[in-house]
Amino acid sequence: MLNQKTSLTQYLIEQRRRFPQASGSFNSVILAVALACKALSRKVAYGALAGLHGRAGTTNVQGEAQQKLDVLANDAFVQCLQWGGYVRGMLSEEMEDPWLASSDTALGDYLLAFDPLDGSSNIDVNLSVGSVFSVLRAPSGSEAVSVEHFLQPGVRQAAAGYALYGPSTMFVLTVGHGTHGFTLNPELGEFLLTHQDMKVPEETDEFAINASNSRFWEPPIRRYVEECLAGKNGPREKDFNMRWIASMVADAHRILTRGGVFMYPRDSKDSTKAGRLRLMYECNPIGMLIEQAGGRASTGEAPILEVVPASPHQRIGFVFGSKQEVERIERYHREKPADRELDTPLFNMRGLFRSMA
Repeated sequence: MLNQKTSLTQYLIEQRRRFPQASGSFNSVILAVALACKALSRKVAYGALAGLHGRAGTTNVQGEAQQKLDVLANDAFVQCLQWGGYVRGMLSEEMEDPWLASSDTALGDYLLAFDPLDGSSNIDVNLSVGSVFSVLRAPSGSEAVSVEHFLQPGVRQAAAGYALYGPSTMFVLTVGHGTHGFTLNPELGEFLLTHQDMKVPEETDEFAINASNSRFWEPPIRRYVEECLAGKNGPREKDFNMRWIASMVADAHRILTRGGVFMYPRDSKDSTKAGRLRLMYECNPIGMLIEQAGGRASTGEAPILEVVPASPHQRIGFVFGSKQEVERIERYHREKPADRELDTPLFNMRGLFRSMA
């Protein structure tokens, strides 16, 4: 007997009925992205058997070594999106310059910004990875698309989502009316709605951060983490658990499922970079998904979705998750740093996360 759950295609058709003036091109963009994610799901599932583990011997625009699956994932997105003529441009972490539709290609209504394979350092150790995407509106009429047309703040996204390649493959999507999760049924080859109207709990006892960078953190972040680690005896008066998967998609999915806060803040490790994560195709789509689920997404100081991009591959600090926790971190940034060390020894000169003087 066929599963009676709503498919991704049916969901998109229902959403379109709410806007009779809309064309079918929006649905086609989302379904083409979903097709690329299905193809990647199969490649990831084969693991080492596919011969796709290890480095490709090339670097991306960020100067990062590309994995073989990074390259394959990028090609999958481009191939699935460019042939239909529904997008007029694509911006990817793995491409220095955006792909722009040629004059003889059908003029689509949308632009796509994406990270084809988030968390690729996890590939060789068989941990969860994912894909992240943001759908933006292209300029109206026949105006030629340029790089500048991609530089839209996150509040102007038409849709955002990610695919998570884990024990099951999930496709999590928002079109501006809540955040919804679809699970791939491998027998049908369809994404089926399994997590309707996902919500981020306002309170949490989990946080995610790369503690190896603690010596580079700004005082507000150090203060927040120290208070969490102090547990019941500290100012928060409860114990926290620290989680870190090294895949933002996987961390975001955990937070959407059971709450938490994720921090990849601006720090002093590299003064030439304003942060680690990319604004347009990592932070903005995750930020939209989180906020549509009742959470909050921030630079650590202000809403991430209000930031106007200065360049297509711009990096930025990123904090998202349970609303009350993100607001606390923003408040700590507004307050003056304390003149004394906190009572907890974890980050003091002889503490657990700070090297000895």
